[in-house]
Amino acid sequence: MNLILLFDADFIDDTRTVVRLTGRRKEHVLSVCKASTGDTLRAVGLLNGKIGKGKVLTTSDKVLEMSVTLDAPPPAPLPLTLIMAMPRPKVFKRCIEAVTAMGVKRIFIIESWRVEKSYWGSPVLLEETLREHMLLGLEQACDTVLPSVEIRKRFKPFVEDEVPEIIRGTRPLVAHPYAENSCPRHVDGPVTLAIGPEGGFIPFEIGLLQKQGFEAVSVGKRILRVEHALPAIIGRLF
Repeated sequence: MNLILLFDADFIDDTRTVVRLTGRRKEHVLSVCKASTGDTLRAVGLLNGKIGKGKVLTTSDKVLEMSVTLDAPPPAPLPLTLIMAMPRPKVFKRCIEAVTAMGVKRIFIIESWRVEKSYWGSPVLLEETLREHMLLGLEQACDTVLPSVEIRKRFKPFVEDEVPEIIRGTRPLVAHPYAENSCPRHVDGPVTLAIGPEGGFIPFEIGLLQKQGFEAVSVGKRILRVEHALPAIIGRLF
């Protein structure tokens, strides 16, 4: 936790300059940051708001009160829209945390031929679970702005009906381990990146994406797991 993330309910005064923390965040300030009364924390931020500093006012066994000054904007978002085929639920949690930490703000989770039907019943797709893992990503990266996550369970209608508008004004790329073209580096401008499940998209799906204007690209001969491919490709693009 590199950022103490605050919520509207934490504020206890009319001027919104004093917060009260309990639970995991309080324990982190006291046990990990080793902060005590009078100490200043250099990174606190309001969810979907500004970032600043916090000064510990009082501590007890149950609560910690802190005055905060929030005067700086969060990091700029990454100019990337991510279209990701639903991976295994355990992998999905790691992927969501990672891309949130990297600054991706628009995410589509989609069906693909190689996606197991059982994945769609996983509790990781519940709104509260998604939020939990995105908050962990924000805390890691000292960011405050939650990504937008949308779920689409029908591949062909999504690609034909929605993708043309999604990719408008961006460079559309689809990660494919068998593509002849290499993934570009240091792209100047927004990108839409589509990435398949373990084993990649099937040829029909690649063809459908290419028909909409996607360029199939790879990062070399090594076939990576989704959780490894995502940071490798995003780091290469930006």
